[in-house]
Amino acid sequence: MLLTVAVPAQAEPGKVLDTLQLHGFLSQALVITDDNDFFGPSSDHGGSLEFTEIGANVSLRPHEDVLLAAQVLSRRAGGERGDAEPKLDYGLIDYQLQSNQQRNIGVQLGRFKNPFGFYNQTRDVAFTRPGILLPQSIYFDRTRSLALSGDGLSIYHEERLAHGNLRTQFGFGRSRVEQDVDRALGLEPFPGEFKPDTSAIGQIRYEHDGGRIITALSAADANADYDSPGTFPGDGKFHFQPWVFSFQYNQELWSLTAEYAIRKLALEGFNGIEDRENIGESWYLQYQRRFHDDWQWLVRYDHLVNDRDDPTGKNYTAGPDHSQFARDWTFGLQWTPTPRIMLAGEYHYIDGTGWLPTQDNPEPSDTDRYWNMLLFQVAFRF
Repeated sequence: MLLTVAVPAQAEPGKVLDTLQLHGFLSQALVITDDNDFFGPSSDHGGSLEFTEIGANVSLRPHEDVLLAAQVLSRRAGGERGDAEPKLDYGLIDYQLQSNQQRNIGVQLGRFKNPFGFYNQTRDVAFTRPGILLPQSIYFDRTRSLALSGDGLSIYHEERLAHGNLRTQFGFGRSRVEQDVDRALGLEPFPGEFKPDTSAIGQIRYEHDGGRIITALSAADANADYDSPGTFPGDGKFHFQPWVFSFQYNQELWSLTAEYAIRKLALEGFNGIEDRENIGESWYLQYQRRFHDDWQWLVRYDHLVNDRDDPTGKNYTAGPDHSQFARDWTFGLQWTPTPRIMLAGEYHYIDGTGWLPTQDNPEPSDTDRYWNMLLFQVAFRF
């Protein structure tokens, strides 16, 4: 919607301010688990309230071809209170090189949201998610910084065809590799840290017949250098190359969504860690049903393996077998009594801990393979 707002090329200051848009959102969840912890001490004392998202965004169009937009996000998902410190989620200058009834072509400079799968670019706004949690096999929360956004240049092109719309977007710059990646790779105890290196991401998306059928192909090449002050583990390199194939079929009252991902992860060059490379695989199938105008329910099966050559983790020696896979059945219900308020509940039955946050479960050997999770959430937007 923001990209379609236009003002005269030689806009007066007062008319420029007419294009100013301010929006925000807030969501709070209660997470209850019988075993293992998710987003705080969810298995103790009646659950965890440490899943909070607060965001505010602003946009301004000083020229008919130029958009300035930014969003600040405060998010806590377990961990320390300091994790909720507000951060720049995105901040960019969007310049449209061509805009007419047939096509849009433009560039974005700054911090842009990565075009990855169906949900990544709006993943922190509860109203845009099909459930309280996105499928964790594709949209990892334990290493979310890596997929969230990048700093650099993004080029987009949208072509309106006879029976649908074709949109492409490619980004180049530096990925965000933060502490959650150190933690997931087991490097957090060491004094070194990752420094983002040149990375790229792209997506081709086609919407047929007004969005009745949507398909997309996303790919990325994220790289980082590990800078260590000592000889152990020493300097090294990190490479992450995911491919995601997305499909959605929509009818008036229901939607069927499926996404499949292949993920190549490699660590190399460390003194104290052997070079390693593995290919992970994940997919989910999701059915949503809308009823009574403001209600919807969903059922989803979500499947993850960290190493396609060892799907059950029997050859994994750094932790329990079940830390290398996760099979999640999800059942959810949403009610939107007004366009600004949403209430949701969700139940998960999970076999495996492949996407369990390590910050909430520092001892993998203490985790249980089979566990249940119940979530409740209230969300507000303006």
